[in-house]
Amino acid sequence: MVTDVQAKISAPACRSRRQETPGTRLFGAVNATLLVLLCLAMLYPFITVLAQSFSSAESIKAGQVSFWPVGFNIDTYIAVMSNDIFWRNYGNSVLYTVVGTAIAMTLTTTYAYVLSKKHLKGRRALIGIAVFTMFFNGGLVPNYVLISGLGMKNTMWAIVLPGAISVFNLLVMKSFFESLPKELEEAAQIDGLGWYGIFGRIVLPLSKAVIATMVLFYSVAYWNDWFAAFLYLDKSELFPVTLFLRNLIAGASTSASEGAAAAGTTTALVSANIQAVTMILTVIPILCVYPFVQRYFVSGVMLGSVKG
Repeated sequence: MVTDVQAKISAPACRSRRQETPGTRLFGAVNATLLVLLCLAMLYPFITVLAQSFSSAESIKAGQVSFWPVGFNIDTYIAVMSNDIFWRNYGNSVLYTVVGTAIAMTLTTTYAYVLSKKHLKGRRALIGIAVFTMFFNGGLVPNYVLISGLGMKNTMWAIVLPGAISVFNLLVMKSFFESLPKELEEAAQIDGLGWYGIFGRIVLPLSKAVIATMVLFYSVAYWNDWFAAFLYLDKSELFPVTLFLRNLIAGASTSASEGAAAAGTTTALVSANIQAVTMILTVIPILCVYPFVQRYFVSGVMLGSVKG
């Protein structure tokens, strides 16, 4: 009897040891090596840009900068950070991202919750309208005419409203709401809660993972967007920082060079690594936000994809 019990206890351990074959260990080593190489390949451009932002102009022009700064200097950082136009555009990006994300999350969560109710009349039509816009749109010129006709040109609303609902995010959130237990809503209705109370006090607190994921998606999209501002904004004081960066890369802006001259830095020095400095300063907010929502990211997407 004792022997049988010991055999049953030791069986899983024996099976786990048998699974650790040389082929399994080789696969794990190769897989880990490939993943490390892939991570290095993705990090290389960012590390290079970071190194260039702290390097001298001569070293960059000579192609000596790879992973480490050569000819360390922070003159360009001082020049850019003393530029009023850069910080004004930076503040615009923060404003557009916060307002746009708040509006997008309000519309997406409410629309997705409505679509998750299978008893709703006209539900298929509402889903069809949303999916239709995912594959077809009016085009660049009609959108421009529409924005101008609505009087939103040269305003914040031309940036935040056209992309207020992402159909992909809408469908993911709809699937998540459908996966929530119906018994919770039924119990809340018995306790006297209406639909607004159920949505605000039951559904949203249970949806932190998918909401954090959608906030990340929307905030990154608004922060990185420059094309809408390029189309609909004519005043430089309304530009987001990404359009400021685009103009620097395209050679269409000399604001940073003027700021560098005011700070006592030569234009030649700034022109060599101004783009790298601006890129680093531009991506800092996203890098700071991502760690706080990263733990919700995978679970939010996976939970939202349980049902079609």
